Amino acid sequence: MSLRSDAAALLDDLVGLRRDLHRIPEIGLHLPRTQERVLAALDGLPLEITLGKNLSSITAVLRGARPGGTVLLRGDMDALPVTEASDEEFSSTLDGAMHACGHDLHTAGLVGAARLLAARRQDLAGDVVFMFQPGEEGWNGAGHMIDEGVLTASGRQADAAYGLHVSAASYAKGHFVARPGTLMAASGALEVRVKGDGGHGSSPHDARDPIPAACEMVTALQTMVTRTFDVFDPVVVTVGSFHAGTRRNIIPDDAVFEATLRSFSPEVAARVGERAVQVCRGIAQAHGLDIDITYEPEYPATVNDAGAYDFVAATIRDVFGEDRFTEMADPITGSEDFSRVLDRVPGAYLFLGACPGDPATAPDNHSPRARFDDHVLGDGAALLAELAVRRLALLAG
Repeated sequence: MSLRSDAAALLDDLVGLRRDLHRIPEIGLHLPRTQERVLAALDGLPLEITLGKNLSSITAVLRGARPGGTVLLRGDMDALPVTEASDEEFSSTLDGAMHACGHDLHTAGLVGAARLLAARRQDLAGDVVFMFQPGEEGWNGAGHMIDEGVLTASGRQADAAYGLHVSAASYAKGHFVARPGTLMAASGALEVRVKGDGGHGSSPHDARDPIPAACEMVTALQTMVTRTFDVFDPVVVTVGSFHAGTRRNIIPDDAVFEATLRSFSPEVAARVGERAVQVCRGIAQAHGLDIDITYEPEYPATVNDAGAYDFVAATIRDVFGEDRFTEMADPITGSEDFSRVLDRVPGAYLFLGACPGDPATAPDNHSPRARFDDHVLGDGAALLAELAVRRLALLAG
């Protein structure tokens, strides 16, 4: 039997697991109920399991019957601080938390891959590491798991690493999409507090008004992008939070805003934060205001190894057919902490369409109305398992 047909036989179980996880979304690095449910789903498999010390991670190692290389497969497990409005029968039971990015599918799919590969353990020359990761949504979960040794969990450095991400929109259901080189952007967080002296709205000359200066900073950051960075090595700046004042006739003491800065090359990622800080400091000084400002790099760009990309594309076309895979023309501006794994291990990341309707009009990932067709789980699990089997065979020569 092929991995694909065996995965189809597991589909009902995987859908049930995904829907159980969807009902109990947990946010951040500590996901005790999710961890408990995943451990139950792995129970009985011939896995060496290690739990995270500082986060609710699960690292499971499957030893092949013969020695060889190591392949790492990853699935993230955390949810988002979103109140669900999808109207799914199995919607979140927790206010303010939702699996709006499909990580419940990633987790169930990785469980499926573990079951498929465990059934073929006698045929494997080498080991497979299953990386069940909390805290992808801005918590650096991959970095924490790397610090705790996930990349050497088999006793040696992983030789290859693969992961996939489902999409609620953009791509047709069951369609795989990826590209060589940079796939997703690097990200960083800019936090700014402009400090003045409050006063009466009728007498701004007797105060130091922080709001106009903060507004000028917001627009100047966009000008910075077009006048400092090459249009062919793009930067995206979005101010997603801006707070100041309590009433229209009161000049406040301060104004606060936060921005995300995204880029695609290491050179620009290294410069963009420093330049943004210079721009904001200069405007504050010009207005005679004080400023507290920090820039924190978050995730590096997600970069697919060229050889690993070719291997993944060839595997998809062989297993699922030419019409199930498309090479992306351009990277996307979202970011992903699997980038930390790909910084250290050659591998590839890809997308799998899970849209239950028209991808052009469906709510996208992170929307409270996002919906995912979990019947793609069989093919997702089969692909992860197929990549591990074929890569270990290549490593064994």
